[in-house]
Amino acid sequence: MPNLGDENSLSHFVLLAKKFPILEPDEEFKLAKRWHEEQDEESAHALLQSHLRLVAKIASGYRGYGLPAHDLLAEGSIGMMQALKRFEPDKGFRFSTYAMWWIDATIKEYILKSWSLVKIGTTASQKKLFFGLRALKAKLMGQGNGENRGGALSEEMVKEVSQKLNVTREDVIMMEQRMQGQEFSLNSVLNVETGGEWQDWLLDETDNQEESFAHQQEFEKRHALLKEAFQTLEKREFAVFMARRLEEPPKTLEELSEVYQISRERVRQIEMKAFEKIQKDVHKSAKKIGILN
Repeated sequence: MPNLGDENSLSHFVLLAKKFPILEPDEEFKLAKRWHEEQDEESAHALLQSHLRLVAKIASGYRGYGLPAHDLLAEGSIGMMQALKRFEPDKGFRFSTYAMWWIDATIKEYILKSWSLVKIGTTASQKKLFFGLRALKAKLMGQGNGENRGGALSEEMVKEVSQKLNVTREDVIMMEQRMQGQEFSLNSVLNVETGGEWQDWLLDETDNQEESFAHQQEFEKRHALLKEAFQTLEKREFAVFMARRLEEPPKTLEELSEVYQISRERVRQIEMKAFEKIQKDVHKSAKKIGILN
């Protein structure tokens, strides 16, 4: 993997990534097989280096969050390595298809941890709004006549964002205000005389160590169930499900219909079939290990 020092930029990373050839499917399978069965490090390096372009592509989509590019690239590279550890070549998927979810998820997790939780919130809808608002706002501003470009969302735009992301109007307005607000450190001095910090006034609502451990175990069990359920899907079902349910922003029915040369209704049917397969397999496995009654 390349050394990502502070002086490295996204463009330098891309130039470095282009030095490594894109692997043909057969060659990729052989390398993945060698790594999976023999833990051959040279094969692992060849696989990772050939997919650095994928890391750069995904990381570049998150440059608008005020974080150093080299940090995004480093986190994306970590995600790709995590994907390689779990990749099973015999399942028939290309490594890029499997790795893209891990790369994206790792970068998002880094962004969420880097931004103040007070600023973005912690619920699923708030996280969805956090990652979706910027892209939607740019799109809406670009479609406008330039009157509000670079400024705040108009009332019509707020309404459209709330509908597309399935959140309330108030959530959209609050998130926009938070994302436009100035960042400050929780270690900033609140009072020069007393020496207190902002973090001293925050109530710690986190779980204790036992609860955190239990929650982590529960998360790992559910993650393992979901991973196993993915193996029940056919190649196209998996790709459609990932594009429709896990990508941010999700691909539209129209986009996927053009990719696979099928109707939008057929794409929808494939998506629903994949979802039902995953749901059925997860419930079945969860009952076996006692997560569900």
